[in-house]
Amino acid sequence: MRFLARTWCAVLQRTAAATQDDPERGDVPGWVLVTLMTAGLVSVLWFVAGDALQKLFVDAISDVSPRSGT
Repeated sequence: MRFLARTWCAVLQRTAAATQDDPERGDVPGWVLVTLMTAGLVSVLWFVAGDALQKLFVDAISDVSPRSGT
């Protein structure tokens, strides 16, 4: 858990430093941060509720009749 916290702090410091260098640089560090946060949330959800989500998906697919589209 400490590794994750240190890594997260390092990413935040680098994005803050990168945005102060050049005002014409754009919002690339912000998009990188959003991407990393999204990947982290997906990973946590997958780890915590992966089996339940898989069962939910399989049950939903098995309830659909093969002729429902016609």
